[in-house]
Amino acid sequence: MAQYLLSIYEPAGDGLPDPEFLDTVMRELGVIREELAATGSWVFGQGLHAPETATVLRPRDGEVLVTDGPFVEGKEYLGGFTIIDVPDLDAALEWGRRYALATTLPIEVRPFQG
Repeated sequence: MAQYLLSIYEPAGDGLPDPEFLDTVMRELGVIREELAATGSWVFGQGLHAPETATVLRPRDGEVLVTDGPFVEGKEYLGGFTIIDVPDLDAALEWGRRYALATTLPIEVRPFQG
């Protein structure tokens, strides 16, 4: 078995989608999570607050500079993630496809080292 990170990227700006759409997405994500758990593939997952809630720590000249806000600014940001434990990349990509269809958002699938 190998662990993979499924990263969910959300568009920046414009706030949350309408509540009806969001309810549908959250129900479908709940179904996917239950199926992952039933197969023993669920490790951990959670949504994240918006990037402006981030605090960035940067080493500089033997000190650490603390700043508010995201590390980088862009059109998309990491909105949440799920860690799964599956037999191979094909299985990880299949779960990633399910997340992409459920959320209508880009999903990045990356293996953990080791």
